[in-house]
Amino acid sequence: MKLGIVGLPNVGKSTLFNAITNAGAQSANYPFCTIEPNVGVVAVPDKRLDKLAEMYEPDKYTPASIEFVDIAGLVKGASKGEGLGNKFLANIREVDAIVHVVRCFENNDIVHVDGSIDPIRDIETINLELILSDVEILDRRIDKTQKLLKGDKKYEVELSFFKQVKDALNNGKAARSVECTEAEKEILATVSLLTNKPVIYAANMSDTDFANGIENNPYFQKVKEFAESEHSAVLPICAEVEAEIVEMDKEEKDMFLSDMGLTESGLDRLIHKCYELLGLISYLTAGKQEVRAWTITKGTKAPGAAGKIHTDFERGFIRAEVIAYNDLIENGSMATAKEKGLVRSEGKEYVMQDGDVVLFRFNV
Repeated sequence: MKLGIVGLPNVGKSTLFNAITNAGAQSANYPFCTIEPNVGVVAVPDKRLDKLAEMYEPDKYTPASIEFVDIAGLVKGASKGEGLGNKFLANIREVDAIVHVVRCFENNDIVHVDGSIDPIRDIETINLELILSDVEILDRRIDKTQKLLKGDKKYEVELSFFKQVKDALNNGKAARSVECTEAEKEILATVSLLTNKPVIYAANMSDTDFANGIENNPYFQKVKEFAESEHSAVLPICAEVEAEIVEMDKEEKDMFLSDMGLTESGLDRLIHKCYELLGLISYLTAGKQEVRAWTITKGTKAPGAAGKIHTDFERGFIRAEVIAYNDLIENGSMATAKEKGLVRSEGKEYVMQDGDVVLFRFNV
């Protein structure tokens, strides 16, 4: 999974990226300090995997991972190539979802590119550039569909829907805000629109805001309402705090977060939110050789999940031996769980569940 971190200059974007990936991207109080997209890969925290590692003492421990891309700052006119616009659009096209960092804090020492704090204006500045790019792409698709319509009336529904999406774009709304049936979602997925990518708005606040209660921050409330209006997610975060805790040991970090009324770091909360937004779950494989988490889309059937390990597993799928994680832990070993009949043999139509511990049987 690849997530692109975007935001206007001086909103805390690179500070957050540095903190969550510890990759050392340059961060400074001026636009375009991030000239090339920086990439950092982080492990997905999963306490279930830790427990399985205690049980099996494996030679190898492999958590799922997420790739974060810190994408260069954006200014008005990016869709026409202003600033680093062309690079921005090319880089954002490659990610699965967008983490849009929005400034929700006051600080006279950090100059805002537009001279004042207004998160909705900031969101709309970036969204407008993406919308302008999408209108060009959609116009080309509409032209193509109109030509196809001459020979086949089935394209009438597609054309009508694309015009509806274009109307939304022309009104300054993202494609993801358009109410769609399941069939229309499938049609929309055939066009590579930037504003149809899932978005998490990371509302970057001060540590004081967390201490006083995030709900009391009026900027956060505005971002929350905006996110709801376009079916996006919102996550309150403090980039400065994330930067502080990255160097702490576990005990010190837990105590620090507890003092702020938090149980998890911003990174952990961001990852959970991404999984939720993208409809992802993890299944687990466990043994002496390796304990590992595998990320799949919710609703994936057993052969498709097996294919994540190797295409041969999917091609020659026979069955999946499955046990729920909680059942395995409660019984202390796979042998005990088998004696109690808790290990199930599932076929090709089995839909994988989050936390399934699986052994795939295959033959090629």
